[in-house]
This record gives sequence, C-alpha cells and structure tokens, in this order.
Amino acid sequence: MKTAENIQTQIKTLPHGEYRKLAHWFSEQDWKAWDKEIEKDSQAGRLDFLIEEALDEKQARKLRGL
Repeated sequence: MKTAENIQTQIKTLPHGEYRKLAHWFSEQDWKAWDKEIEKDSQAGRLDFLIEEALDEKQARKLRGL
C-alpha cells in the first residue's frame, strides 16, 4: 500500500499538465464531498436557520437587489 508521502513524491515528478489534471480531480472530489455534506445537513434541518434569517430580513425589508 502506498503512503501519502510516496504519493506526494510521485506527484512532484509529474509533468505540469498531468499535475493540473490531478489538481482538478482533487478539487472535484472536494466539491462532491461538500455537496453531499450540504445535502445531508439540509435534509436533517441543520440549515433551516438560514431560511429563517432570510425570511426575517425580507420581512424587515433589509434585503438588497443583486
């Protein structure tokens, strides 16, 4: 099994284009994990406070147009 240290050493030797592809892949994996976490939190109601804050701001006419 490869260790993170071994993989890091191999990454350092990649051509720039391959490095960029790998960096993009890591970024995509992070965003997918983040999306899953947000979905999970939303379904569990842990983000409901954001909806309430927005509705309160709207009712108080404190929202600005984009």
